[in-house]
Amino acid sequence: MGRAIERVLTARHHEVCGRVSSNNRDQLPACLAEADIAIEFTRPDSAVEHLGACLRAGVPVVCGTTGWLDRYGEIQQLTDRLGGALLYSSNFSVGVQLFFALNRKLAQARSAHGNYQAEVRETHHIHKRDAPSGTALQLTADILAIHPSYHKWSDETSPEAGTLPVISSREGEIVGFHAVRYHSITDEIEIRHNAHSREGFANGAVLACEYLLNKKGIYTMKDVLQLNDW
Repeated sequence: MGRAIERVLTARHHEVCGRVSSNNRDQLPACLAEADIAIEFTRPDSAVEHLGACLRAGVPVVCGTTGWLDRYGEIQQLTDRLGGALLYSSNFSVGVQLFFALNRKLAQARSAHGNYQAEVRETHHIHKRDAPSGTALQLTADILAIHPSYHKWSDETSPEAGTLPVISSREGEIVGFHAVRYHSITDEIEIRHNAHSREGFANGAVLACEYLLNKKGIYTMKDVLQLNDW
């Protein structure tokens, strides 16, 4: 992901002032001292530490790492306390953000028809550590918030009533596939998003950086793309 983001940054005439990985993590403070904004795409076990370092250094940060949201409240409080800037998204692809919006509209429309059963499915490459994906969890959270028939989710294919099945699989080098299906004994409706490359995620991450620069507070891609009314 880092190389894809760097290509987009260069193409849009931005300068990359530093690159930090597990091999040179001790250089993070020096890099932050030179940075106007930071992009955090790492691993769930290091994301919170990195976000905290950025916020304490007064550097706005765009984060796309998933699997750490059990500590989101901690980072939210730190952002507020320090007057910092954070933009988090489980998926920066513009196409996925439109997919999120369609998912919310479909859940709202289907909520009046209890004879349809919903299902969320996702497939990623074998190197992805968290499952379900952050994108699948966002799709699920939106359905649970809107659809009165569902109160929780499960990774079982045939869960108990009121439980939304969320099915994950890891295969080969698949960039990212997500689908939401509503089915009944008479028909079915399905919306899906299939990522062909990581360039879409990189483009969205750079758009997020351009949006967040010189702002304070906590934002999402809905703010960047003006989708808050969807």
